[in-house]
Amino acid sequence: MDIQIGDIITMKKQHPCGSREWQVLRIGADFRLKCQGCGHQIMIARPKAEKNIRKVQRANED
Repeated sequence: MDIQIGDIITMKKQHPCGSREWQVLRIGADFRLKCQGCGHQIMIARPKAEKNIRKVQRANED
């Protein structure tokens, strides 16, 4: 899966704040994601994150 830093991803399950959108801050063996609703940051294993991604919005889209 082609995920880049700055992309906004929509996940299958929502965060407790109600948002499903996350910004990618770091990629590697795991992802650092920032919730677009409340700003909370998490680290999640790459396979688990990729399994739960529904949509990817590129950072450079206008």
